[in-house]
Order: sequence, then C-alpha cells, then structure tokens
Amino acid sequence: MGGAGHVGLPLAIALADSGAKVVIYDLSQAAVDRVLSGTMPFTEPGAEPVLQRVVASGLLTASTDPSVVGTAENIIVVIGTPVDEHLNPDPSAIPRALDACSAHFRDGQLLVLRSTVYPGVTELVERMIDRLGLDIPVAFCPERIAEHKAMEELYSLPQIVSSRRIDGRERAEALFRRLTQKIVHLEPEEAELAKLFTNTWRYLKFAAANQFYMMANDRGLDFERIRNGLAQDYPRAQDMPGAGFAAGPCLFKDTMQLAAFSDNTFSLGHSAMLVNEGLPLYIVSRLEKRFDLADKTVGILGMSFKAGSDDIRSSLSYKLRRVLKFKAKAVIGTDPYVSEDVDDTLLPLEAVLEKADILVIATPHAEYRGLQTDKPVADVWNLRGAGVVV
Repeated sequence: MGGAGHVGLPLAIALADSGAKVVIYDLSQAAVDRVLSGTMPFTEPGAEPVLQRVVASGLLTASTDPSVVGTAENIIVVIGTPVDEHLNPDPSAIPRALDACSAHFRDGQLLVLRSTVYPGVTELVERMIDRLGLDIPVAFCPERIAEHKAMEELYSLPQIVSSRRIDGRERAEALFRRLTQKIVHLEPEEAELAKLFTNTWRYLKFAAANQFYMMANDRGLDFERIRNGLAQDYPRAQDMPGAGFAAGPCLFKDTMQLAAFSDNTFSLGHSAMLVNEGLPLYIVSRLEKRFDLADKTVGILGMSFKAGSDDIRSSLSYKLRRVLKFKAKAVIGTDPYVSEDVDDTLLPLEAVLEKADILVIATPHAEYRGLQTDKPVADVWNLRGAGVVV
C-alpha cells in the first residue's frame, strides 16, 4: 500500500528480485504507469535495471485497484504519519488509509507497517483489526535506509522487527530475511521510538554543527577549518557533521513527532528546529549586512534537499527562496537533477551564473565543487573551500 514512492518502491523491487511475487497498490496512476513501464519515478541508483528485470519476469506488477490488497499474503503499508501546519502529528492517517482497503482484508494475512509512525499507531492499527474481527497479526518493521542507498542498504543494514504476536514476529522476520540476515527484535513501542530517536539524533547533531558554524562565521572564522582541525586523528570528534541545510521529508518531521509525544517538553528538539530551520534566515541576514539586496539578483544553486538528488520534499532551498523574494530584486534558481520545480522555472547553471549578482549554494551538488566565478558566493557547506563565506 503506497508502494510506488521513495520507501515502498525500492523495497518492492528488492523483494521481487528475491523471488517473491509483489503487487504495488498506489493511488497515483502516473506512478503506477511508470513502474509498469520499467521506469523509476525518481532517482534511486541501481534500481531501474532491477525494476525492468522484475517487471519483465512478471514478479512485480502495480495497480490503483485496492482489491489487489486481498490477493496478498503479506501487506506492507508505506504510509507515513504526517505533521500538520501546527507541527502536530496525525496518528489517524494510517488507520484511515487502511479503512479504505479494509473490505479486502482477510484472515491469515500479515500486516506490516513500514514507514515512520507516531508512537502508539501500531496499537491503533491492532485495535482496528480487532474491531474488524479479523485474524491478522500486525508488525512494525521500520524502514532505515538513506535515500539513494536503498539497493545497497536494504541488504546490508539490520532490520528491526516488532510484533505483539509470536506468529507476527516470526512471519515478519521470515519476510525480511529474504533481504538481510541481520534481524533485531524489539517490542512495537520500542521499535516506534527507535526510528524516531534515530532520525532525531541526526537532526540534533546537524543543529549543533549549524550553531557552531554561526558562532564561528559571526567572528570571521572558518568553521570547516576548525572542524577539520579538531577532528584530525581525534576519534571522539569524528561524528561532528559539517554545516548545511538539514532538510528532507524525515528529520524535521520526526523530531516534531517526538516533541509532541513528550507533551512538548522536548526542548532539545525545539531548539534544533529553530537552528536548522533558521539557517536560511541567517544566510539572508548576513547577505543584507554586505549588500543592498533590493538592487541585486540572487541565484540559488541547488533546489533538492540533498546532494545528487532530485527530491525537493521539505527542501530548505525553497524557504531560502521565499525569504529572498521579499528582500532581493529577483531570485533565480538552478539544479542539475530537479526537472519539475514547485512554482518557478529553473534555469541552466550557466544562465544563473551570468544573470545573478550574488550566488548561494543551497545544495552541495558535486557540480558546484570548485565553481569558478568572480561573484560573491554564500557557501555554508564550504563546498568551494573558500573559508568564511557569508
């Protein structure tokens, strides 16, 4: 269910490649059509040749017809818990989606929740299944891969498996042993928090690095030079990340889910949000101190949320663009991977380099490394190795 997206499709491809017969159910006809044509709807290195192979063999198919759910022995649900405009999670999103397909559920199936969920959602689904009077064990087996590493990490990373029922745990373990022999057993509530803790821990580390960057930069010092120096042959500092936009569909959302779970007492999480979400504002503020932005065209290099990606979900490049539209004479953007922009037409890199008065490297694409230009460049990633940048 929801299987044609960034989480579900690589898993479907991998399971089909293991010899399982897989059917994807998704609401998007366009996504289903692309899958059936053997074309990936998004960038995932190494996935498309395998997709073409399993589609051609008949092991993988896709449909927008919910009745296909009833043909499955194992139902894997790839529908996350969204955060609303007030940053509150909607724990009923998954039960609502399941309810739309519940007429096709049958005794003996296994229901696996795969996407990150708000703590307690697994239990909500269990109660829903009980109310339907069906004998279906529920398991929560969170996805743990990094985008663009799915075809590697689905096989190499340990898989967390949780279920309150012994048969649910055993069947879920057997399912994922098709891909990896590294299985970690937790209780459902433990597994739910394990996934949130993982993403939130990364978000906190990025916030610390970004705060350090601001401290150093405000005093005319090169944070990246400091970071490299303190980490050199010093193992306890090896995990300090560089500065940059902490974005994407998971880290911020999961931190806010954890904040809601703690009755909004998670002060570290809220502080991390202020730092990471505030970095685009910091960059604009620093630019304002050096330039009359009202008379300048600003070019944004990179609109996806991470390097080498076409994924713009929750990208802070768009927050940067919105802020600059209030401040600058004009804002233009470019990205070597993003083909469909939210509301503006992206330009080729050469056009942006020609038209812009100021450049901001928002996404650390390899294409921008060593970029040669005589124009001012705000490079929070220090991708060009130019030291103090804003």
